[in-house]
Amino acid sequence: MEKKVTVIIPNYNGLKFMEPCFKALEAQSDKNFELLVVDNGSTDGSVEWLKDRNIPSVFLEKNTGFSGAVNVGIRHAKTPYVILLNNDTEPEPDYVEELVLAMDRSPKIFSVSSRMIQLYHKELMDDAGDMYSILGWAYQRGVGQSIRGYQKPRTVFAACAGAAIYRRDVFEEIGGFDEAHFAYLEDIDVGYRAKIYGYENVYCPAAVVYHVGSGTSGSKYNSFKVRLAARNNVYLNYKNMPVLQLLVNLLPILAGTFVKYLFFKKIGFASDYMEGLSEGLRTAKNTRKVPFRMSHLGNYFRIEGELIFGTFLYIWEFLRRKLKIFRSY
Repeated sequence: MEKKVTVIIPNYNGLKFMEPCFKALEAQSDKNFELLVVDNGSTDGSVEWLKDRNIPSVFLEKNTGFSGAVNVGIRHAKTPYVILLNNDTEPEPDYVEELVLAMDRSPKIFSVSSRMIQLYHKELMDDAGDMYSILGWAYQRGVGQSIRGYQKPRTVFAACAGAAIYRRDVFEEIGGFDEAHFAYLEDIDVGYRAKIYGYENVYCPAAVVYHVGSGTSGSKYNSFKVRLAARNNVYLNYKNMPVLQLLVNLLPILAGTFVKYLFFKKIGFASDYMEGLSEGLRTAKNTRKVPFRMSHLGNYFRIEGELIFGTFLYIWEFLRRKLKIFRSY
């Protein structure tokens, strides 16, 4: 049977995660998939581990970031679909099967986001699809909420690339993951681009994967992550919003930026955040901006509506988390 999907695992010094991840893949109900690891110049023994087990791999000489690694994997893949899977994940047995079934439902679906659950707190969600807001805030839908929710399929702004499936030929139309991002927000960016071109990103609750989270960067917040995310946030808006949309959204974006600055100041990363913003403003002109086309005008209006909705959804989920914490006392 001709294979429909290639599972691409980007790896950078993730040897400690390899065994459980590959064990979960071996247990898949649908074994009709290709497997490819793209190693980003690891020095922790990952290369030797992969070679000893004859796992199909591409070995890069240096760390090209998440975007660079998955682009290499996508170019090597020959199947109609590609699954991008972080090494710090453990998918349930029907994970691959459910993602393929979800993609088969419509040729207008670009990506399908899985139901990501926290590996060390299996009663809590990690991600039910990524969202974006008019404030310029990207966030994981459902993060920290009970797994009792988020059990219905729905459209989302973008798929979390840590455990999602993509239609490979669409990358040829809209471009691959932007390597200027290196890491962070690159999945929101490519999902945003797909929406401009009229494609959909959806959430499939039947495809379940357990996720460690921050397996490569090592923590939820650190200087590297805060700086890159701030820079990439500038790229994200500049590249995907036409000038008029940027002007319309300027005040909410500035307000969102100020609130984020106050947050990072409180936890000791204000200078990293400002450095990232400064770098983003200086170098945004060097990134690949999505060309404006009148044929996409209706898509831009729909996206603007989603950005507004995403803001209210963020507030709602934030309040739910806070109320949960309050009740726990």
